[in-house]
Amino acid sequence: MHDELSKLLAPAVPQDPAEYRKALSCFATGVTVVTAHWQGVDWGMTCNSFASVSLEPRLVLWSIRKAASSLEAFTQSGGFTVSVLSNQQEAIARQFATGDMASRFSGVQLQRQVSQRQRLTDAMAWFDCQLHQLVDAGDHHIVIGQVQEFGWHDEAQALGFCRSRFGQFEALSA
Repeated sequence: MHDELSKLLAPAVPQDPAEYRKALSCFATGVTVVTAHWQGVDWGMTCNSFASVSLEPRLVLWSIRKAASSLEAFTQSGGFTVSVLSNQQEAIARQFATGDMASRFSGVQLQRQVSQRQRLTDAMAWFDCQLHQLVDAGDHHIVIGQVQEFGWHDEAQALGFCRSRFGQFEALSA
């Protein structure tokens, strides 16, 4: 009887990649735009895999699909800039998620860094990074950067992403 009950209560392990993706989408993340400047062209994409790695040295990471059309630009350019989006920048997140590079940057207020990479002028925070390490990880590369410059705006509220929908962070207590 105990074995039968254990089998009934045990969670099913879905094998379908779509089901796995659905389960992963339950983890709420922030939303960023990552940019690079390579061979005289600005490259950019929306990314929600951004995370901090280390305070000393200052390291951050994000991941990119090996099949991404911009993979070479991000892995060969020597660095990248991450712009953390505010809850007022959902349209920018959508704009940088698809389309050709020229249309992704069209109409967006940007500031070119000393590194020649672009950052979003109104980003909630930004991190300009030199490529530190590239880690092969399944169908992705984990891109680790050493932060050279950074900045932030205290008054901005974060744009979030959970279950394939945009949202915003709401504090539960003061």
